[in-house]
Amino acid sequence: MRTVLTALLAFAAGVLLMLLLVRHPRPSEPQQAPPSVASSSTSAPASASSSDGDDGDDGDSWPNQAPSPEQVIYAQPGMVRQAIAHLTPREAGKTNLYLVTFAGDGGEDVFRNEAEYAAQLFTKRFGPTAHAVVLENNPSTLQSHPLANWSNLEDTLGQLSGVMKPDEDILVLYVTSHGDEDHNLLVDMDPLPLDQIGASDLAGILKKRPFKWKVVVVNACYSGGFVPDVKGPGTLVLTAARADRSSFGCGSDSDITYFGKAWLVDALNKTDNFVDAFKLAKDDIAGWENDQKLTPSEPQIDIGEGIAQQLASWRKEVKPGPAVPFTPPPPSTNSAPASSQ
Repeated sequence: MRTVLTALLAFAAGVLLMLLLVRHPRPSEPQQAPPSVASSSTSAPASASSSDGDDGDDGDSWPNQAPSPEQVIYAQPGMVRQAIAHLTPREAGKTNLYLVTFAGDGGEDVFRNEAEYAAQLFTKRFGPTAHAVVLENNPSTLQSHPLANWSNLEDTLGQLSGVMKPDEDILVLYVTSHGDEDHNLLVDMDPLPLDQIGASDLAGILKKRPFKWKVVVVNACYSGGFVPDVKGPGTLVLTAARADRSSFGCGSDSDITYFGKAWLVDALNKTDNFVDAFKLAKDDIAGWENDQKLTPSEPQIDIGEGIAQQLASWRKEVKPGPAVPFTPPPPSTNSAPASSQ
């Protein structure tokens, strides 16, 4: 009997312990908040997160309201053709400028914001000789803009070569995404299996096309590593950082990166000269980083033979309009409203 009572008491104690653990689970370690800094007196973007930070995507965020991943991939050639067809007509007898924006990381809205703003800025401020195509990865724009991927970049440039005058008009490629120390751009729209683009890859894509005049802007960490491969006669290269330095201003709580705000929003709303705008932007970024005690990103520039003169030829046809304010679109969402699901 004593043995039976002992066994019953042990069983009851075990049940009681289990109940206590369920009602009062062991607390987990607190989640560390992402790094952020207050806005500086020189109006730097709100976040100083570096552009190579973790985007926090859990890999299971395909928006409910979107077509399936396979349908999205299948639609891309048609979406690129449609984007080219919707370009404003080329201004005859003038040097024209064709902007292609490439927002590589679909996990953060900041890259989409820059890509769309750059297109608005160029077409509204610089008049009818400026034209724009937006390639971007974002859950909210899977049906409105072609993806920013290797295939679409090649397809877009290939079709533009038939729209532009490659020996006269200027191609501007504005790339914004995360970058790594090996000088690769993050190209991501989970769960699509997209190829990453490195410095030599981007150079190879451009060299296959007949564009004589190019402006290549790479806004990413370690983007200075793209300069040796991309630079050359007829090419202006601008990067957000040195080959061995981070750039700043991305993250889920950021609307625009440091370089995007400094070069696009602030400088190009003051001048239509890309080189002068870069100098203004570099000074502003240095000030913001100094205020926040950040390691300087040191944006880079390389001016190839002849491109400054060709850009001057384009500017002769430009009567800059008023400044274009930066207003980020609503945050992307991965779930549709209940009424439309």
